[in-house]
Amino acid sequence: MGDAAAGRGPAGKDPGAIPVSWQRVAFALFLLLGLALPFVLDNYTIYTLALVGALAMAILGVNLLTGLSGQFSVGHGAFFAIGAYSTAIAMNNGGMSAYGALPVAAVVSFVAGFLFGWPALRLGMVHLILMTWGLSLVLPQVLKLERFQTWTGGVSGVYLDRPDPPVWLGLNDDQYWYFVTLAILTVFFWIAGNLFNSRSGRALAAIRDNEIAAAPMGINVAMFKTTIFGVSAMYAGIGGALTGLLADFIAPDSYGLFFSILLLIGALTAGFRSVWGALIGSLVVLYLPTVAGNIPAAAALPPFGFAVLLVVYFMPDGISGLALRTYRRLTNNHKHG
Repeated sequence: MGDAAAGRGPAGKDPGAIPVSWQRVAFALFLLLGLALPFVLDNYTIYTLALVGALAMAILGVNLLTGLSGQFSVGHGAFFAIGAYSTAIAMNNGGMSAYGALPVAAVVSFVAGFLFGWPALRLGMVHLILMTWGLSLVLPQVLKLERFQTWTGGVSGVYLDRPDPPVWLGLNDDQYWYFVTLAILTVFFWIAGNLFNSRSGRALAAIRDNEIAAAPMGINVAMFKTTIFGVSAMYAGIGGALTGLLADFIAPDSYGLFFSILLLIGALTAGFRSVWGALIGSLVVLYLPTVAGNIPAAAALPPFGFAVLLVVYFMPDGISGLALRTYRRLTNNHKHG
């Protein structure tokens, strides 16, 4: 689903990549499993799996930005918050339903990312990191300002009243919103997979590998970089919107610097050039604190630190990269066997 890098080997294909037919089979199995789980699991587990899907979209946004264009952000928690608060404002102040508020969140997040990415074009990597770092620190404080309290709820946050499932479906609330999240996740994963393997994806890969050489090839570097920044922010914004709807509540302190770092940890664990690996990264981010829940609060960060060290040392291209290398090794052994 888009883990093969473009521009390698004959006709721009990676000879070691997983064949498209196998990718389609894996995607079909994922859908079948995803459709079956809500009918065999308890409601709380269904709810947490929906959160996994919502967070995976935000992590995939980081993967698109870094894996495709080589840009780096430690501020995607801010775009996550923009999506969540856009949904809340559209529903509570604009009188829109949740179904109408989600596209609004997507558009607002894309525009915010595009406008943020435009001045960032003039910055080097270090300055871009500092700029996104500053965004992740500033936005939660802006959301707390009293002048915006009517829309944001200030320090106290704001509640979202998500609609009940249609009676004719025969689903409970957790099952219904799990399926809503799964449907959106599937569409966005499909879009990302096509983007990785498209001409635009190859142009972004050329920019990532050598920006100076990409411009003489006729690639509009500025437009591609700002557009992918906007698309990446849109993915994060949709993840934030769904998370807010699933939790029925959003608050500014939930979207600080640490949350942006968690998104990066999830993307690193997944592999920056992976689509499906974002689900693995989301599972790590959501469940690692639970596994380490018995340790003192002062030691809450080390589990993530150890996870990052292990991934960087043993899996520099993430779990998806390890899976791809294992597949290549198995197929090569089978051919030579």
